[in-house]
Amino acid sequence: MKQIRLYLAAGTVFVVILGTLMHFVYGWSGRNLLAGLVSPVNESTWEHMKLIFFPVLLWSLFLPRQLSAKAASLRPALLAGGLLGTFLIPVLFYTYSGVLGRHIFQADIAVFLTGVFATFLFAWKFRDSERLRRNRTVICFLTGLLAVLFLIFTLAPPDIGLFAAPGAS
Repeated sequence: MKQIRLYLAAGTVFVVILGTLMHFVYGWSGRNLLAGLVSPVNESTWEHMKLIFFPVLLWSLFLPRQLSAKAASLRPALLAGGLLGTFLIPVLFYTYSGVLGRHIFQADIAVFLTGVFATFLFAWKFRDSERLRRNRTVICFLTGLLAVLFLIFTLAPPDIGLFAAPGAS
């Protein structure tokens, strides 16, 4: 139990740090296409969803075998939590900015942090869920599908608000 808690706490820190750094990777790389596939290429809400999704996906690959044996649902719980945290970004962003009529930098950071904490809280709460374990194939499929959509929509974003920078017309 203590090892699982430590793994998830370390994952929270990992995702906060990597997600924050990823915000700048595309620019730092000289606008490299490969960097842009996993990090934001613009200020759109869709692109900022990558800040949780890809670090959580990467962290889930570091799940030690002995922890997976102790909690068979830990990886599916982490991936499902990653989907939750990823989709909290547009939900929370559009909720608060819709109410206020604008977005605020500090609130944007709070949205990101809330998504990260929700991810790992979900993983902790459902680490022993038989239902998640049984549905791990669906969770993996949805995770893979979202990864593919990130790649496709980075290269060819639809002309809708989710893919435009806030305030852009």
